[in-house]
This record gives sequence, structure tokens and C-alpha cells, in this order.
Amino acid sequence: MDIDEAGLALEEDRFVASIAVKNASPSDDNLIKCRVGLVKRRAIGKLAVVKKPTIDDVASLAGVARTTVSRVLNNQPNVRETMRRKVLQAVETLGFQVNLQARNLAGRNDIRICLVHASDFENEPNSYFSSALELGATRAAARLGVQLLIHVVNQNDCEAAKQIISRVISDDCDAVILTPPFADDESLLRSLAGAGRRVLCVAAAPDTADLAMTLGIDDERAGYDIGLHLVSRGHRKFGYVGGLEGHISAESRYEGFLRALACSDISPDAVVKERGNFTFRSGIECGQRLLSAAHGITALVCANDDMAAGALLAAHKLGLQIPSDVAITGFDDTPVSQIVWPPLTTIHQPLRAMGERAVERLSTSTEETLDEPARELCEHHLIARESSVSEAIQPHT
Repeated sequence: MDIDEAGLALEEDRFVASIAVKNASPSDDNLIKCRVGLVKRRAIGKLAVVKKPTIDDVASLAGVARTTVSRVLNNQPNVRETMRRKVLQAVETLGFQVNLQARNLAGRNDIRICLVHASDFENEPNSYFSSALELGATRAAARLGVQLLIHVVNQNDCEAAKQIISRVISDDCDAVILTPPFADDESLLRSLAGAGRRVLCVAAAPDTADLAMTLGIDDERAGYDIGLHLVSRGHRKFGYVGGLEGHISAESRYEGFLRALACSDISPDAVVKERGNFTFRSGIECGQRLLSAAHGITALVCANDDMAAGALLAAHKLGLQIPSDVAITGFDDTPVSQIVWPPLTTIHQPLRAMGERAVERLSTSTEETLDEPARELCEHHLIARESSVSEAIQPHT
């Protein structure tokens, strides 16, 4: 084609690359021909502009995650030789070149992780859950020399998943840490994996381990522990303040709580349930409704400490004595659980350690660490404090 005569023309050249079958040895002579795409040249005068291959193109052609490509290009350890050769073969085939100047100007480390939090943007969030995870993740990122980005998304927005995917791609993140309810969104997990991003879900449902790495406590057992604690102290009528719909970890706690009751032949009908949104104010409102009605409740179980603190305030306003009139329990062992009076019985889960561990797993995990379990459980324990310890229990009406 005569570029001078064309003026402004578009020419598409197909090319074929030679690469080993994904499961074959890189040294195997039985190479296959695979079409890897179109190189588009736009002619402007006598200048042809060529679309440069990206690190994602290399990862796709080599059949590995972009994190592995980054490790190979930075000559880092813990990469199998077979995997290294696949990446280098793809680099050579595509003519990929690392723009070191751009990387240095941008301060780009070889691993960038995005921590995604949920918020409804209308009420105060469960601040300690988020801040504790952030603190642990930040400490690990500083120690390991990786970049950590924080992204807060409105969980009530129907476009939330699209926003997360768009942000992760535009920020060039290698890996993502998801918290509930996004940690339980199977469609989102599949989309992120399809985009070549490694994903770790905190406090997600056990089934999520089939799609991504997970990290958290045994929520069902934690709920069971709370139920057992209260039943052993003679409680037989309960109020329960749950969390937002779609938070599977919170639902698992409720299932564990009911299991503890069933072990003592207590029917689920002995539980009057309200749904809060993990905030202090929702704890006040739910606590007010549960405790002011003639339910005969002697124990009020809350899905987190913020709501338990709100329920405690509601009980005080109603003139109830804690725990002689009603026992109240929380979850998470946040600082507020020890500030209020009486201090809250709660479940301790190591949130800061979980944030730290999440970054550690994502910054070291590659295709070469498939022998590691996808689901990692952290230890929890019940802390019995004055909000539930009582010698005599008298139902109020």
C-alpha cells in the first residue's frame, strides 16, 4: 500500500507465534502455532504507529498470572524454571520491552495490591473492622516492599462490581483483597480472575475457596461458642441483632448460634431476630425494639461490637440492669467492647493479623504455590466480660 496516497489508512497484520503447549516442557520440539492477535498500524502521513504489547499480553500468551510475569522480569526467586521459560518465550515472541524509565517515574513496585472495603455511604461504617485490616495490611506492605491501595465502594450501588473491576484495572493492580459482601460475589471473583488478578477474600463463605484464596475465622463455630456460653448460664430466651443481608459470614455465626441452642433442645422459636447494619445507631434501634417488647428476652446477641454497644445504650435507657436483667454480647473484640460499661462479652478475631497475612499471601503466592491450602483459618476465642456474667437471671417483661 502506498501510504503517501492513502493519507490516513488502517492496516491490520495478522501474525502467528510459536509457543509450547501450556502443559508441555518449554524445551519440547513439538511446538504449536497459535494466533496471538492483531497488530494494528495506523498510517499518519509516512508514520506508522504500532500498538505495543503489554504485560497482560505476555501473561495471556504464557498462560500465567501477570504477577508471575512481573517476578520473571524482575529476576525474583520462587519461580519455577519451566514457568520462567514460558514467560521469556512470550516476551520474545511479542517483542515486549519493560519501560524502566516509566516504572521509575511512577514509583511502581513489582506488586500492587488493592484492598476493597464496603460502605453504604449513609451510615457510619464498621470502622474498626476496616481500620484493623488496613493497619495489618499496611504493615505487611511496608515490610515486603509492595504497594497497597485502599478502595471504598458503596455496597448498595448496583454497579459496585463494575467499579471494583474498573478501578483494579485502571490502577494496574496485580492482586485484590475483598471484604464482605464483595468477598462472596462469585461473579466478581470470576471476572477478576479472568482479568488475570489474584484474589484473596477475607471473612468469606467456605465455598468461596473454590474460586479464590480465603482468610478468616470459623464463623459458624464462633457463633456456636457464643450460644454455648449463654446457654450454660441459664438463658433460654434470646434476642438477635444480625447484620446486613448478603454478609454470609454473619449468617454463618447465626447458624452456629442456633446449633448451640439445638444441642440444649432449645427451639429457634426462642430467638427473636432483628436485622441491623453493623452500626452503633442500628444497635440502639434494634435493641430498643427487642427489649421494650414483652418477649421475655434475657440475652441479646449482636453480630458485632458496634451494634452491641448501641443495644447496651438502649438497655440503659430502658432502666435495665446488665447483666442481671439482660446479658449482651458482641463480636470482633474491638476497643469499644472495653470502653463501654459494662465491658462486652465478645468474640476475638485477629483482624490486624488477618490484614497482614492477606498481603503476605498475595505477595508470595504464584502458580508455583498451588500446594498451599486455598482456605486459611485463623484462631478465634470468646472473651467473657461483665456484660454476660450473672449469677441470677430474671426475665423482664
